[in-house]
Amino acid sequence: MARTAGRKSALKRKSDAISLLKADHQEVSALFEKYEKGGERLTTQQKASLAKEICEALSVHAQIEEEIFYPSCREHVDKAEDLLAEAKVEHQSLKELIYKIEQEQPGTDAFDAEVKVLGEYVKHHVKEEQTELFPKVRKSELDLAELGEQLAARKEELQSEA
Repeated sequence: MARTAGRKSALKRKSDAISLLKADHQEVSALFEKYEKGGERLTTQQKASLAKEICEALSVHAQIEEEIFYPSCREHVDKAEDLLAEAKVEHQSLKELIYKIEQEQPGTDAFDAEVKVLGEYVKHHVKEEQTELFPKVRKSELDLAELGEQLAARKEELQSEA
Protein backbone atom coordinates (compact mmCIF):
# COMPACT_ATOMS: atom_id res chain seq x y z
CA MET A 1 0.00 0.00 0.00
CA ALA A 2 2.74 2.47 0.94
CA ARG A 3 4.62 1.56 -2.22
CA THR A 4 1.60 2.48 -4.40
CA ALA A 5 1.21 5.81 -2.61
CA GLY A 6 4.91 6.47 -3.19
CA ARG A 7 4.50 5.83 -6.92
CA LYS A 8 1.52 8.15 -7.12
CA SER A 9 3.38 10.96 -5.41
CA ALA A 10 6.39 10.37 -7.69
CA LEU A 11 4.09 10.59 -10.71
CA LYS A 12 2.50 13.72 -9.31
CA ARG A 13 5.91 15.34 -8.80
CA LYS A 14 6.93 14.39 -12.32
CA SER A 15 4.01 16.30 -13.83
CA ASP A 16 4.24 19.15 -11.33
CA ALA A 17 5.10 22.41 -13.13
CA ILE A 18 7.99 23.30 -10.86
CA SER A 19 9.45 19.80 -11.02
CA LEU A 20 9.31 19.89 -14.82
CA LEU A 21 11.03 23.29 -14.96
CA LYS A 22 13.67 22.19 -12.44
CA ALA A 23 14.35 19.06 -14.52
CA ASP A 24 14.89 21.33 -17.53
CA HIS A 25 17.29 23.45 -15.47
CA GLN A 26 19.26 20.35 -14.47
CA GLU A 27 19.39 19.05 -18.04
CA VAL A 28 20.75 22.32 -19.42
CA SER A 29 23.18 22.68 -16.53
CA ALA A 30 24.57 19.22 -17.31
CA LEU A 31 24.99 20.18 -20.98
CA PHE A 32 26.89 23.34 -20.05
CA GLU A 33 29.08 21.34 -17.69
CA LYS A 34 29.83 18.81 -20.42
CA TYR A 35 30.76 21.66 -22.78
CA GLU A 36 32.99 23.40 -20.24
CA LYS A 37 34.68 20.26 -18.89
CA GLY A 38 35.26 18.95 -22.41
CA GLY A 39 37.42 21.95 -23.17
CA GLU A 40 40.00 21.26 -25.86
CA ARG A 41 39.26 17.52 -25.84
CA LEU A 42 36.00 18.22 -27.68
CA THR A 43 36.16 18.51 -31.44
CA THR A 44 34.68 21.52 -33.17
CA GLN A 45 31.81 19.31 -34.33
CA GLN A 46 31.16 18.07 -30.77
CA LYS A 47 31.13 21.64 -29.45
CA ALA A 48 28.78 22.73 -32.23
CA SER A 49 26.47 19.79 -31.49
CA LEU A 50 26.44 20.47 -27.73
CA ALA A 51 25.86 24.19 -28.27
CA LYS A 52 22.97 23.41 -30.62
CA GLU A 53 21.45 21.06 -28.04
CA ILE A 54 21.83 23.73 -25.33
CA CYS A 55 20.26 26.43 -27.49
CA GLU A 56 17.33 24.25 -28.53
CA ALA A 57 16.62 23.15 -24.95
CA LEU A 58 16.78 26.74 -23.70
CA SER A 59 14.58 28.03 -26.51
CA VAL A 60 11.86 25.47 -25.77
CA HIS A 61 12.14 26.05 -22.02
CA ALA A 62 11.90 29.83 -22.38
CA GLN A 63 8.92 29.52 -24.69
CA ILE A 64 6.89 27.31 -22.36
CA GLU A 65 7.67 29.62 -19.46
CA GLU A 66 6.65 32.70 -21.44
CA GLU A 67 3.50 31.17 -22.95
CA ILE A 68 2.17 29.24 -19.97
CA PHE A 69 4.10 29.49 -16.70
CA TYR A 70 4.69 33.23 -16.36
CA PRO A 71 1.14 34.27 -17.35
CA SER A 72 -0.23 31.83 -14.75
CA CYS A 73 2.15 33.28 -12.17
CA ARG A 74 1.08 36.83 -13.00
CA GLU A 75 -2.51 35.84 -12.41
CA HIS A 76 -2.14 33.72 -9.27
CA VAL A 77 1.12 34.52 -7.45
CA ASP A 78 1.23 37.45 -5.04
CA LYS A 79 4.16 39.84 -5.18
CA ALA A 80 5.85 38.17 -8.16
CA GLU A 81 5.59 41.05 -10.65
CA ASP A 82 9.17 42.24 -10.20
CA LEU A 83 10.55 38.70 -10.54
CA LEU A 84 8.50 38.10 -13.68
CA ALA A 85 9.58 41.42 -15.20
CA GLU A 86 13.21 40.54 -14.53
CA ALA A 87 12.73 37.05 -15.97
CA LYS A 88 11.32 38.60 -19.16
CA VAL A 89 14.45 40.76 -19.54
CA GLU A 90 16.70 37.78 -18.81
CA HIS A 91 14.90 35.69 -21.42
CA GLN A 92 15.43 38.43 -23.99
CA SER A 93 19.16 38.48 -23.19
CA LEU A 94 19.28 34.68 -23.47
CA LYS A 95 17.58 34.81 -26.86
CA GLU A 96 20.11 37.37 -28.09
CA LEU A 97 23.00 35.18 -26.93
CA ILE A 98 21.43 32.12 -28.53
CA TYR A 99 21.12 34.04 -31.80
CA LYS A 100 24.79 35.06 -31.61
CA ILE A 101 25.86 31.48 -30.95
CA GLU A 102 23.82 30.27 -33.90
CA GLN A 103 25.52 32.86 -36.14
CA GLU A 104 29.05 32.30 -34.78
CA GLN A 105 31.56 29.93 -36.32
CA PRO A 106 32.09 26.88 -34.05
CA GLY A 107 35.68 26.32 -33.03
CA THR A 108 36.48 29.98 -32.49
CA ASP A 109 37.27 31.71 -29.21
CA ALA A 110 34.19 33.91 -29.77
CA PHE A 111 31.95 30.83 -30.03
CA ASP A 112 33.32 29.40 -26.78
CA ALA A 113 32.96 32.79 -25.08
CA GLU A 114 29.33 33.14 -26.17
CA VAL A 115 28.50 29.67 -24.85
CA LYS A 116 30.28 30.45 -21.56
CA VAL A 117 28.41 33.75 -21.11
CA LEU A 118 25.12 32.03 -21.94
CA GLY A 119 25.90 29.48 -19.24
CA GLU A 120 26.53 32.23 -16.70
CA TYR A 121 23.27 33.97 -17.60
CA VAL A 122 21.36 30.72 -17.31
CA LYS A 123 22.95 29.91 -13.94
CA HIS A 124 21.87 33.33 -12.62
CA HIS A 125 18.35 32.98 -14.03
CA VAL A 126 17.93 29.47 -12.61
CA LYS A 127 19.11 30.54 -9.16
CA GLU A 128 16.59 33.38 -9.04
CA GLU A 129 13.72 31.22 -10.25
CA GLN A 130 14.46 28.39 -7.85
CA THR A 131 15.17 30.49 -4.76
CA GLU A 132 12.75 33.38 -5.25
CA LEU A 133 9.96 32.64 -7.73
CA PHE A 134 9.32 28.92 -7.21
CA PRO A 135 8.77 29.21 -3.43
CA LYS A 136 6.16 31.92 -4.06
CA VAL A 137 4.51 29.73 -6.69
CA ARG A 138 4.39 26.75 -4.30
CA LYS A 139 2.56 28.91 -1.75
CA SER A 140 0.03 30.13 -4.33
CA GLU A 141 -3.32 28.68 -5.34
CA LEU A 142 -1.97 27.47 -8.69
CA ASP A 143 -2.80 23.90 -9.66
CA LEU A 144 0.79 22.83 -10.30
CA ALA A 145 -0.18 19.38 -11.57
CA GLU A 146 -2.50 20.83 -14.22
CA LEU A 147 0.06 23.50 -15.11
CA GLY A 148 2.73 20.79 -15.36
CA GLU A 149 0.59 18.86 -17.82
CA GLN A 150 0.15 21.98 -19.96
CA LEU A 151 3.89 22.69 -19.89
CA ALA A 152 4.78 19.09 -20.75
CA ALA A 153 2.31 18.98 -23.65
CA ARG A 154 3.56 22.27 -25.12
CA LYS A 155 7.18 21.23 -24.61
CA GLU A 156 6.57 17.99 -26.48
CA GLU A 157 4.85 19.90 -29.28
CA LEU A 158 7.75 22.36 -29.61
CA GLN A 159 10.37 19.60 -29.54
CA SER A 160 8.60 17.68 -32.28
CA GLU A 161 8.62 20.84 -34.44
CA ALA A 162 12.38 21.24 -34.03
